[in-house]
Amino acid sequence: MLTFTTLLTPTELAHPLTDSQWAIVDCRFDLAKPDWGEAHYRASHIPGAVYAHLDRDLSGPKTGTNGRHPLPDMNQFRIRLGQWGIDSHTQVVVYDQHNGMWASRLWWLLKYLGHEAVAVLEGGFAQWLKENQPTQAGDERRPPATFVGEPREALRVTAAVVEQLRANPAYRLIDSRAPERYRGEVESLDPVAGHIPGAVNLFHLSNVNPDGTFLAPDVLRARFAALLGETPPANAITYCGSGVTAAHNLLAMEVAGLTGARLYAGSWSEWCSDPARPTATGDSE
Repeated sequence: MLTFTTLLTPTELAHPLTDSQWAIVDCRFDLAKPDWGEAHYRASHIPGAVYAHLDRDLSGPKTGTNGRHPLPDMNQFRIRLGQWGIDSHTQVVVYDQHNGMWASRLWWLLKYLGHEAVAVLEGGFAQWLKENQPTQAGDERRPPATFVGEPREALRVTAAVVEQLRANPAYRLIDSRAPERYRGEVESLDPVAGHIPGAVNLFHLSNVNPDGTFLAPDVLRARFAALLGETPPANAITYCGSGVTAAHNLLAMEVAGLTGARLYAGSWSEWCSDPARPTATGDSE
């Protein structure tokens, strides 16, 4: 069976739609309306899909100093994956509204636990509808499974590691937020505006076309290569506001064939919670 590890199209998903070895997970979400995605899932979704809620399923408890979307407890997350019918033999397909900014969180979490057979649906649910693929309403359940996987700590870094490496020219820290948030001109989600000193900016939504599908691999490769310079991809670290959309840049790098970059999961919301940590504004690194 062909394994999908980055992206797949609605056409590629349509054929194995009823294959029990494939699990589809709907990750639609809206930060301003946390119940929006689940309500839309119940109204209409890809047949066979289960729903993953960003706050409830893909994040852990907040302490006030660990960011807005801390990683979930991995024991609890493994149980949740099993409840979704996912085990080591399952090809997982994740999708959201259109551009993959929420689905990439689950894509990364599964990679973090060593599950390579996970891919994001190109163009999300919008592209699925555009291609006149079937839909279904209501809640769905899959036969339970046992998920076995251990965190690959090499895929993530802590705030302490970021502080140690951010000024090291051999490493590249990439801020995945919108340019105006990186520069500190606006900040509607976190108490402090700006970015981590030493970081460069690559807005995650610049990875996709207007319809939410990803840019061609060679285009992505050229953009990231220009940003990385002499820095090898394995020495790149991505972050965003809360560690969610930074995974979108990690996915784009994988699509481009630039492997090994790491996630600072706590991201800006964790970083700026400690007034002792330095911050920067403007276009300067």
